[in-house]
Amino acid sequence: MNIIDILGFIAGVCVTISVVPQIVKVWKTKKVKDISLLTFSILTFGIALWVVYGILKSDLPIIITNAISLFLNSIMIYFIIYYEKE
Repeated sequence: MNIIDILGFIAGVCVTISVVPQIVKVWKTKKVKDISLLTFSILTFGIALWVVYGILKSDLPIIITNAISLFLNSIMIYFIIYYEKE
């Protein structure tokens, strides 16, 4: 692994973990009134495209970090839809 890959992983980890505090807060409070489903949907679609892009370029840092981001943002979308009903 070279310095460019390490830089890519560090950048990806920062972006990936940025949604974790929001997920934890929603999970604890069960409140999503002020969270935009449209914003998270667009973000998640963009992340899915990054995964495809990473696969096409065979770029492991892009694939791994964005696949994890895709999973986490999908959880957030699920929470928004599920808790919005309550």
